[in-house]
Amino acid sequence: MDLRIFTEPHLGATYEDQFRHARLSEDCGFGAWFRSDHFLSRDGAPGPTDAWVTLGALARETSRVRLGTLVTSVTFRHAGLTAVQVAQVDAMSAGRVELGLGAGWMEAEHAAHGVPFPEVGTRFDLLEDTLEVVTGMWATPPGELFDHEGPTVTVTRSPGLPKPLQQPRPPIILGGKGHRRTPALAARFADEFNLPFVTVEGGREQLARVDEACRVVGRDPGTLLRSAALTACVGRDGVEVSRRAGATRQDLDGLRGHGLVGTPDEVVEQIGRWRERSGVERLYLQMLDLSDLDHLELVASAVLPQLG
Repeated sequence: MDLRIFTEPHLGATYEDQFRHARLSEDCGFGAWFRSDHFLSRDGAPGPTDAWVTLGALARETSRVRLGTLVTSVTFRHAGLTAVQVAQVDAMSAGRVELGLGAGWMEAEHAAHGVPFPEVGTRFDLLEDTLEVVTGMWATPPGELFDHEGPTVTVTRSPGLPKPLQQPRPPIILGGKGHRRTPALAARFADEFNLPFVTVEGGREQLARVDEACRVVGRDPGTLLRSAALTACVGRDGVEVSRRAGATRQDLDGLRGHGLVGTPDEVVEQIGRWRERSGVERLYLQMLDLSDLDHLELVASAVLPQLG
């Protein structure tokens, strides 16, 4: 099982907090450091940081760990400019970027920053158009032009530049709990499908929908990597587990259904159940307190070695 780190900096983290966490994730041997793309803080200062500005900086201050978003909302960034931004950060990182894309869901953060928040059907149209544009621009041969006309985005005579360093493109991650359009878009565009904070049983049901969507478009479901995002709350004993849950305002009983909670040995057992019962190959450990570097080191020293 591949373990990655997933953070929520908008809850209260500066760039320096993220830099320390990402560098330590790399030093500890984790394969990737991801962050959310949100713009509404929970407690005021220090306020949010922009995901792709942050990842561009981290691209130059790390050397091995992969970097990406879970997930960038298509309501925040124009489709063509997203292609440019991600391609640039991919080059800046020597080919270590992955792009998670979603339709957006938090209306309050849009209102707080003057960003339009269309109804859900329009947002999914925008997601589909963005996927068409980003993949189309990256795939356009040098010297040729790219055009696209969709319900929400029209692109005319784009040179499709710059190109990302990774070829044929950086991995694209889609995910969610939607029953129809989410699996269909994943089957067409995604390299990875991510289950966000679900139970093993709920994850299996959603992955069955994704498999069927792949078959409908003639894609081998085995070509789509499967992952899940789960909140991590790991401690050396019950007292430390409870302290970590309290520090991030998490209810332990609620966390157990969609998280990795307990001592390192208990968490290894939970990971084993995910591996055996879900078909998931990769887990994103959501760490909510970026100042708690001991949490990261504990997972690295006491969980990672047991996974082989």
